[in-house]
Amino acid sequence: MTANADVDDAAPKKASKLPLMLGLVLAIIGGGGGFFAVQSGLLGGSETTESAESEMETLQPDQQLAVAFVPIDPLVISLPSQDGRDHLRFAAQLEVPPAYTDEVEAIKPRIVDVLNGYLRAIDIASLEDPATLTRLRAQMLRRIQVVTGPGRVNDILIMEFVLS
Repeated sequence: MTANADVDDAAPKKASKLPLMLGLVLAIIGGGGGFFAVQSGLLGGSETTESAESEMETLQPDQQLAVAFVPIDPLVISLPSQDGRDHLRFAAQLEVPPAYTDEVEAIKPRIVDVLNGYLRAIDIASLEDPATLTRLRAQMLRRIQVVTGPGRVNDILIMEFVLS
């Protein structure tokens, strides 16, 4: 019985919160100082932004908007029959820098093959979700960029996406 009384009397003291508070205050001050240094230009954070803006100003307006569009032949993809939806009609255009238009046109059969394989592998339930189209665009663009090479295709514009 006396052993239990000794254990209760020897309870450890609570640790001081001073080091935790001191660390928190120093972190806030350090973060604020870093933010100020970058925003004021002491660390060179704003130089890249200014150089990019000056490059855009030196380009002529027709050079800033110079893109070409390569149409992809419409695809009809047969789906497993569910709820009376048997086919997906898909049509798109690729946004390409004008210098690479001929190169992208030359490998268009590969692009169609990649898109066809990807769209056949997608679950029908995910196709019906309206939020899926953004994810599908990103996935298709990434696959097309792998096939065409870096810098050849900027974007994919979906012209038709119909489940029938």
